[in-house]
Amino acid sequence: MADRYLEYLSREHARLEDEIRLESKRPRPDEVMIARLKKLKLAVKDQMQNWASSHASSDRLTA
Repeated sequence: MADRYLEYLSREHARLEDEIRLESKRPRPDEVMIARLKKLKLAVKDQMQNWASSHASSDRLTA
């Protein structure tokens, strides 16, 4: 299940990156929306890193 969660976060991160890219290409991009998307993307990245570090520490405990 944990791998599925990390896959979900990775897909969400890529989706947000695509939305940022598409909005940036518009003739008059919504800068507020881009800022919000970037904050969400950063939050997802933080979740991925937290999951990876907690998963790595639990692996060390069980090894």
